[in-house]
Amino acid sequence: MTAHTFENITLLVTHYNRSSSLERLLSAMKMHGLGFAGIIVSDDGSSQEHFQKLTDLAAVYNFTLVGTEVNGGLGYNINKGQDAVKTPFTLYVQEDFIPSGRFATVLADSVALFNADQDLDLVRYFANFRFPYMKNFKKGFSKLLVPIFALDYHKIYAYSDNPHLRRSTFFEKFGRYREGLTGDRTEYYMCISFIKNKGKAVLYNGFKTLFKHVNTPSERSTMRRESWRSHDNPVLAFVRNAYRQVRYNYDILFKLTLISALYY
Repeated sequence: MTAHTFENITLLVTHYNRSSSLERLLSAMKMHGLGFAGIIVSDDGSSQEHFQKLTDLAAVYNFTLVGTEVNGGLGYNINKGQDAVKTPFTLYVQEDFIPSGRFATVLADSVALFNADQDLDLVRYFANFRFPYMKNFKKGFSKLLVPIFALDYHKIYAYSDNPHLRRSTFFEKFGRYREGLTGDRTEYYMCISFIKNKGKAVLYNGFKTLFKHVNTPSERSTMRRESWRSHDNPVLAFVRNAYRQVRYNYDILFKLTLISALYY
């Protein structure tokens, strides 16, 4: 296995009560020969059982553990983890993802994209659906376009918490993550900020091939959503999509300045 060490990248992993998932992620990174300038695991107040395993894993995988005594939510967890990064680039991955063997090559291509374009803010590797407005770019990536007057509300997800590489100066342009909110709302406000501040992102065309999202029965997702947000009932799905179509486009068109003034 060829080793790939990225001295200008820190791997940032957010974690909460899923230490076996974290071990699986780090083991896969090592198996694929991926090395970084450093690894930071930002823990959000896991139980004693999981925290003890984190300390054991830190000795094996040589990562820096950034913990807290009180669960502060996703925004707080990402913020304190990002604050500890010292390299030019941050590879952000949540603990329940597994990279494929092809990822090392794509990651090297990503650094080349950043070096060639100083305006590029985000290189994304995973998505749950195809972004509605894309333009073919290079090295297997497509640019994500955000036409303000286009109707498909999914355009708001040019930014995503799914695995991505970003400049470690990300906060300087887009602000810190909102704290004290649910994970979904935290991500939503960063999506708004990304659009407001004219974020530039690309998505790997094979966005289902580089990472696998795994939730095992013993370590299911800790994200809790109201049932109406994900229920597959046709009537609820129609109402949900209609609401998002109106609300998201309204926020993009009319609330970007207000949200910025209030929260950033």
